[in-house]
Amino acid sequence: MEDTVEQPKAHGPHGYSARKDDHVKRLRRIEGQIRGLQRMVEQDEYCIDILTQVSASTKALQSFALSLLEEHLRHCVADAVEHGGPEADDKVAEATAAIARLLRS
Repeated sequence: MEDTVEQPKAHGPHGYSARKDDHVKRLRRIEGQIRGLQRMVEQDEYCIDILTQVSASTKALQSFALSLLEEHLRHCVADAVEHGGPEADDKVAEATAAIARLLRS
């Protein structure tokens, strides 16, 4: 008997696909900010200066998340709602859960 590995569902182009390069650049900048935080700690920088940079990094990630969420709503959710049925309800519930997670963070 063979073990079967369930493959993830193909979703096709995602809402962010058209701006994928921009998103990757943005994430690389955020990665650079995080590396900068590591350097600051390694170099024994002042606590408040580090916390200021933590805040900037957090805001950058939140901004990225909101951008991605907006694209998800405009593409994936709107498409599902247009076609109706249970998938529409599922996509709205999924987006609502994502928004709730963002609000808790």
